[in-house]
Amino acid sequence: MKINVSKIPEGGMNLRFEKDGAWFLERLQGDGECDYVAREISVACTASRLKETVFIEGTVEATLEVPCCRCLEMTLLPIKSSFKYTFAPSPAQEEQEERELTAEDLDFAYYVEDTIDLDSLIFEQIMLQIPIKSVCAETCKGLCPHCGINLNTASCQCRVEKTDERLAALKAFRIRSEK
Repeated sequence: MKINVSKIPEGGMNLRFEKDGAWFLERLQGDGECDYVAREISVACTASRLKETVFIEGTVEATLEVPCCRCLEMTLLPIKSSFKYTFAPSPAQEEQEERELTAEDLDFAYYVEDTIDLDSLIFEQIMLQIPIKSVCAETCKGLCPHCGINLNTASCQCRVEKTDERLAALKAFRIRSEK
């Protein structure tokens, strides 16, 4: 979704649109397959303008299908994120300089040629909401480390020793008592 800055009315404009899983997969980069599958993505935002500066505020709601990091079963992950961005015209090349970003700079971006691309902004918001380790349930037992069976659906006959590998050297340690 692209917004033409000069066509934003003085009172602002409301935007609502939906994206599908194919849109999400297009934006994922890399040669390998992706474990994330987007089911539905819904965006609602407002865009307002003050001279050449554009303010965009809105929410993204999505449902992703992701693998559980414990049992590897696919689980649904609801995502809801709100965002605020300020866009300004891109400065000339000679004006651009390297500088350290501040917290305020994270919600600020530049647009080029009177056009703002909302797709990258929406994709960024979704990716920021995906946890590093997704679980299907907090009580997920995961996979057996020996045979690999899903312990949520079945039990295995593997013998589980509850010893801490870091303390294995102390097993051979004997204390002599002096009399």
